[in-house]
Amino acid sequence: MSTAALAVKIDLEVKKRIKRLADLKQRSTHWLMKEAILQYVEREEKRESFRQDAISAWNEYQATGLHVTVEEADAWLAKLEEGQDVEPPECHI
Repeated sequence: MSTAALAVKIDLEVKKRIKRLADLKQRSTHWLMKEAILQYVEREEKRESFRQDAISAWNEYQATGLHVTVEEADAWLAKLEEGQDVEPPECHI
């Protein structure tokens, strides 16, 4: 995997806080910042994927009208929580 340097300007108080945390974790400030950025990017990618899935589902619903009711979904989820291996309810108009 190739790497590239990246400069980020932060205020001195945040820099001190990062240093303090790095010392407590017995890690370098470099490691701590890399880990924070990686976790942020992964979280935001998942959030964006979820958002795109929701938009896609909404567009499909608007085009087809197919849906399940809250009651149908709740009943299905309750069975799954009980350990039953049941199929999801059929979508309808």
